[in-house]
Amino acid sequence: MMSRKLKGCLFAIISLFFVSMQPIIANSRPEVLDAFIFAGMTALFQALLFFPLLLMEQKSISKKNKPIEKPFETGLSYVQRLIKHKYLFIYIGINFSFAQIFFFIAYELAGALNGALAQQTSIVFGLIFGVLINKDKINKIQLLVSGILFFGLILAITQGSFNLVEINLGVCFMLACAALWMLAHAVVHPILEKNEISPIQLVFTRNILSGIFLVSTYFIIFPSLDINLLFTPLNMFFFFLMAFFYSVDLYFWYTSISYIEISKASVLVSPMPIVTAFFAFFLLSEIFTIFHLIGAVIVILCIIVIVQSKEKNLIVKKR
Repeated sequence: MMSRKLKGCLFAIISLFFVSMQPIIANSRPEVLDAFIFAGMTALFQALLFFPLLLMEQKSISKKNKPIEKPFETGLSYVQRLIKHKYLFIYIGINFSFAQIFFFIAYELAGALNGALAQQTSIVFGLIFGVLINKDKINKIQLLVSGILFFGLILAITQGSFNLVEINLGVCFMLACAALWMLAHAVVHPILEKNEISPIQLVFTRNILSGIFLVSTYFIIFPSLDINLLFTPLNMFFFFLMAFFYSVDLYFWYTSISYIEISKASVLVSPMPIVTAFFAFFLLSEIFTIFHLIGAVIVILCIIVIVQSKEKNLIVKKR
């Protein structure tokens, strides 16, 4: 029988594949789908994919003879907890709405390779907001390595010139996206830690709120948009495909960290820029240079050092 450690490692590697493919799917979508509407529709599709998981979890929780392991399995219902934290979840929904728009704009402008590298800065923003919001501690090694991580990123995206003027605007959008992701995680971390809500409930809630906010806002801003655009087979296929890869990534990620430590799972998914580069080269014909390789190696090594130096209080780099 497969051990828990081996299961956790396997699930993390599966998560690595699905998260690495997301930039490829994002940049392969039909040109008629801008980042705004693509973010909104994929959020709704992702909520639909997580809804059965939400129902299964609720059914499991409500079983009469199930041992009470977590506070959210007793006491307040899911809806009651949403009402209790309504302002927090409204903020989370809006936060992830802008983050997802920035996510797709970033990959569109920066390309899959540079976007994937810039996405790894989320671990640094996790440290920053962990200190500012959750009063986590940060040591000198983490500060130093965070600086080295940005050095590796700049090396890769400027192709060794270190001319900051040449930094693609898409990289800036990805930095903003990573900051928004980790700000939201830092804010919601206390109720997750207290088990007031489960990861599945959180993912479903943030996506249904983000999807409704983005799609309704889009039609307010662009009332003349042909609604049939959302229901053409090709467009719906890409909505579903992006949502599927995002959902499977998150599902296997959370399953992985239920078997192994967060630090080990984070290390296993850290090669994401390398894996993305492989698919981008063959599927999108993006050029992978020696500077990309050196920068990616530096970034991955920095991630490993950071997660191993602060295992317990790390806010994980997951969306």
